[in-house]
Amino acid sequence: MLSEEVKETIKDAAKKLTGYRKRDFIAKVTEDYFKGSARKAESVMGWKRTCVETGLHERRTGIICIDNYGARGRQKSEEKQPKLEADIKSLVDGQAQADPKMKSTFAYTQVSARAVREALIVEKGYQKEELVTRQTIGTVMNRLGYRLKKSKKPNP
Repeated sequence: MLSEEVKETIKDAAKKLTGYRKRDFIAKVTEDYFKGSARKAESVMGWKRTCVETGLHERRTGIICIDNYGARGRQKSEEKQPKLEADIKSLVDGQAQADPKMKSTFAYTQVSARAVREALIVEKGYQKEELVTRQTIGTVMNRLGYRLKKSKKPNP
């Protein structure tokens, strides 16, 4: 039916498109070369059948499906555990201080992410298994505007 060279050219063209345009192109190729069969297009070209079917429906009805790219990806830890942000602030705020030279908006703290994680377990009652990792707590602290800074020893 289609030579390997033609298949590679069509696949390359499809890779360079996104969203509605990609689905439209895939649907047009499916109509022209595979008699509108999403199963054949899937087996020969390697495209997802649902993508081909969506493209065929869009071509048939003229209604374009809107992609929800914003819903992709992992949720922030603060969204999964709404109290986490407030609990971290309550632990760190008392020990944080502003930049003495006023060059940045970050509050510097001597409390490490590891210490905050331990304090959340001991003082706030979080379970070790449900609590995010030390690195994630450090990221949350950075998003909240805290930076870890070691204190300098006073000179005698």
